[in-house]
Amino acid sequence: MPDDRESRAEVELYTDGACSGNPGIGGWAFILRHPRSGRQIERYAYEENTTNNRMELMAVIRGLETLTRPTRVDLYTDSEYVGKGIRDWMPGWKARGWKRAGNKPVKNVDLWKRLDQQLQRHQVHYHAVRGHSGHPENERCDELAVQAYTQRVANEG
Repeated sequence: MPDDRESRAEVELYTDGACSGNPGIGGWAFILRHPRSGRQIERYAYEENTTNNRMELMAVIRGLETLTRPTRVDLYTDSEYVGKGIRDWMPGWKARGWKRAGNKPVKNVDLWKRLDQQLQRHQVHYHAVRGHSGHPENERCDELAVQAYTQRVANEG
């Protein structure tokens, strides 16, 4: 029987992205938690002239890039775009030289390639979270992502 410690994630990564306008100003956020120690960090930022899908990807990328060594990660996100990309689309894109069916370019290929680098480095297990359903970490990430871009907009005025 496998050792339970080996099957559990070393860290939990919760992510969300948000955008005011699509494209528009956007924000991303993540919570990175180490369950055994209880340590947790939250990070968030905004970007100009972006899309919701880019912010969803950026939240995952920045969370994974925060890790200083290869790690087992349980990733929780409400983004179907990120989930389908990881599970279904990326293998085909990579096999076709980062092209979609019909030799069409992959949208957000710069971020998908960054994510792919992190997926090669870490052992990531994707978990779908239903957005705006009361999941505490998902709600917190949404709050932080929106805060990131609303603070930026408020500072303009």
